[in-house]
Amino acid sequence: MLRFPLLAAALLVLVLAACGGSSSKPYTAAATKACLTKQGFTGVTTAAAKVGFIAAFAPNGGVQGRSPSGNVLTIAFADGPTSVPGIEKQYRKAAPRSLRPHMGDIMESKGNAVLVWTVSPTQHELSDAEGCLASG
Repeated sequence: MLRFPLLAAALLVLVLAACGGSSSKPYTAAATKACLTKQGFTGVTTAAAKVGFIAAFAPNGGVQGRSPSGNVLTIAFADGPTSVPGIEKQYRKAAPRSLRPHMGDIMESKGNAVLVWTVSPTQHELSDAEGCLASG
């Protein structure tokens, strides 16, 4: 009777693996832009000249906007979650030396998106931005 629990456990592992992030489409700047505007962000743009060098050259683009409280958000979209550490490293390297120890306060990632704020975001700002991440 040990076979059934083992078979059920193996099946559960396969189902959970199929639901993992690797099967979903990556977030993109173009798909995220409209939602940020709806959430009250202003000046939302995907223009390379305005989103900054790192976000402009990210594989799935970049977007920048200002939250209703004035906190500027830049999102760089990697080609997948495994590329996120490279983009985070670029942001840390580009930051002034005095700010590097505080990058954890203003930068975070979700899926293939790296979110960088001017100052630490409020929980409301963060949830609005994360809720807008979309695939194209």
